[in-house]
Amino acid sequence: MNIQEIYTKLKENICKTIIGKEEIADKIVICMLCGGHILLEDIPGTGKTTLAKTLARSVDGDFKRMQFTADLLPSELTGIRYFDQKQSEFVFSKGPVFTNILLADEINRATPRTQSSLLECMEEKQVSDHGTTYELEKLFLVIATQNPVETQGTFPLPEAQLDRFFMKLSMGYPDRESEINILKRYEDKNPLENISPVVTKEDIIKAQNEIRQIKISDDIAGYITDIVSLTRNTKEIKLGVSPRGTIAIMNASKGNAGINGRDYVTPDDVKAVACDVISHRIILNGFFTDKTTENRNITEKLISQVPVPSERIF
Repeated sequence: MNIQEIYTKLKENICKTIIGKEEIADKIVICMLCGGHILLEDIPGTGKTTLAKTLARSVDGDFKRMQFTADLLPSELTGIRYFDQKQSEFVFSKGPVFTNILLADEINRATPRTQSSLLECMEEKQVSDHGTTYELEKLFLVIATQNPVETQGTFPLPEAQLDRFFMKLSMGYPDRESEINILKRYEDKNPLENISPVVTKEDIIKAQNEIRQIKISDDIAGYITDIVSLTRNTKEIKLGVSPRGTIAIMNASKGNAGINGRDYVTPDDVKAVACDVISHRIILNGFFTDKTTENRNITEKLISQVPVPSERIF
């Protein structure tokens, strides 16, 4: 099964439960095929949990959901070491991060200490405990959610945490036609009940390896670098994109090329994903009531200012 076939099957399944959000479905599939974590910032009731469950069932993967609260402890996520009296030794009991898809619901309601327990998991796919390292699943994806409206009792995600999210997405309200279709689709039963696996975890891992082999020319690499450099040298931006973000743009561009059946990256691939990869990684100067919208506006403006390389060599 090639990348395009995997993409088509996953998108069809997602669109059975998430109506009228084809573009978001594309980005979700790209994230999975690139092994990137997702931050969903949206109001309650827009289908974030349904989306995560649909994706897990589509790849026949293990799914675990953790409700983040102020009293959640790091050990409740990663696992706890306890003394087993029968074995007369300490034993490590694995936490919810030992899964394929982890839904970190309302991640910004947990304390910074608990949030930081995900840093090693997301970056290195492992958990360290008392000098012992435990490997996570090869297919491991964190889908974290946060409510952009209700901020009371929340702890903003630190930059180190935000930088580990591959993309930040928002589904928003459906349009009128889509909402009518939602009513019809959910009238007699939940379509999630009929979601069955369409690909295997091994298919996803194979596709991830194939996407890494997609070619990127020197001109495209320069184009990505120029976009990132502009975020570091613009007066409106206090903190620009890190090298990790530069790599993320490259990988997302490869993912976009892969789902479109190409083995090389074009400038259009970069433009299709750059804003979703960059906008949550920058900090603006000044105070804004709606940071998400302002970040995206500035990011789109910067991307439009960078000269697009010729496609003569692609």
